[in-house]
Amino acid sequence: MAKEFKITSLRLAELEKELNYLKTTREREIAAMIAEARSYGDLSENSEYDAAKNEQAKLYGRIAEIEDILSHAVIIEDENEATGRVGLGCTVVVEDANGKQTTYRITGSQEANPMQFKISDDSPFGRAIVGKAAGESFMVNAPAGSFSMKVVSVSREG
Repeated sequence: MAKEFKITSLRLAELEKELNYLKTTREREIAAMIAEARSYGDLSENSEYDAAKNEQAKLYGRIAEIEDILSHAVIIEDENEATGRVGLGCTVVVEDANGKQTTYRITGSQEANPMQFKISDDSPFGRAIVGKAAGESFMVNAPAGSFSMKVVSVSREG
């Protein structure tokens, strides 16, 4: 079975827009770079040609990656909304043992960005918190060690 990519509808739209850009504008730009590099003559010692072909390979790799994500995408909006439990797409406020509160957004692996407090449901933290409700404590088993956290609130706003 193919891997499913859990993404929000917003991320789906971003990927579709990027794919359209890559298949139209960017592909034409690289084709022009290759044509210009060919005009310089001998391709065996032509660094511009090699660079343009490498760009083309990266472009086709990214196009294939996005097409794979889109063909296996599962939209995650509104999961667990009625239950008040943590699920994909939720914004949660958690409290550590020292009383420090932090706000996270639970996302699929394609949208995860810890620097923006977007945590994947596949991460140790994500696996520990999914399904919990406000007031519940949970234990995170991370590579750096285990620690206890408490869910302060669960909401749907972005």
